Amino acid sequence: MLSVVIPIFNEEKLIDELVKRTISSIESFISDYELIFIDDGSTDKSLIRLLEYKETNKKIKILSLSKNFGHQAAYTCGLEYASGNIVAMMDGDLQDPPELLSEMYRKIIDEDFDIVSGKRTGRKGKNSRIICEMLFHLLFKHISEIKNMENSGNYSMMKREAVNALLMMKEKVRYLPGLRTFIGFNQGYVEFVREDRFKGSTKMSNRKLFILATDAIFSFSKFPLRFCLVLGAIGALVFMLAGIYVLIDKAFGFAVIGWSSTLLSIYFLGSIQLVFLGIMGEYVYRNYKESQNRPIYFVRKSYDDDPKTL
Repeated sequence: MLSVVIPIFNEEKLIDELVKRTISSIESFISDYELIFIDDGSTDKSLIRLLEYKETNKKIKILSLSKNFGHQAAYTCGLEYASGNIVAMMDGDLQDPPELLSEMYRKIIDEDFDIVSGKRTGRKGKNSRIICEMLFHLLFKHISEIKNMENSGNYSMMKREAVNALLMMKEKVRYLPGLRTFIGFNQGYVEFVREDRFKGSTKMSNRKLFILATDAIFSFSKFPLRFCLVLGAIGALVFMLAGIYVLIDKAFGFAVIGWSSTLLSIYFLGSIQLVFLGIMGEYVYRNYKESQNRPIYFVRKSYDDDPKTL
């Protein structure tokens, strides 16, 4: 059986198109499936529209979270609830084309991949974030401890063994594309051009995207700490040489001039120390979040004719 997990947050304008296209795509290559929608604390009529479709299609299952816990938490909820031998993750804004599911399924069945991810080769429409996304993936490729996930997001399909391995990762600050690559297995890709949003406005604000990017970098890279070490070493070397210069000037009776340069040096060192404290604080905060061991989501209600236990 195939399980397709789709998180939803205030997407009432495109629910009709999303459900119709997704079901049409799935039924073109498999009849045994479940379509799991995770209502991530929507405040519009998204849940009502989904329940209307559930009345006509019993393979639709809905989990309504108690509030908006975020993209990665909603996906985790769906993955833990899914019972299929093969599980797919797909965004609910139709920028991940449902028609690609059949090719992912074919690669898993015919080419024996354990995980097939969608790799973006471009994007339709105008988007001011394209350059930022490209820079992030380029940076992440070179500084992270995991490789071969360039331009891959949440859109993917996995065998049950890979899903179980992914769910063994219990950290609270989650970046699923990174975790999916980290677990290994035989991974393949399907290239596609990402669609423009069908209707409505994006729910991932610049602030949320920035937080997700920092979660990815701090979770899978030592670069921030090494950056502190290198910058600190360079600063120590520069000011050691400056100290030698001052001592030589003193020895030869030259006056050391420039109060402005002295103040700038103090401010420069102070700024570096604040940067270091901020970076260290990020790691301390993440350790604190893990030590709290709070659940990353709560289910308010499950709409399933054959309910499972989370």
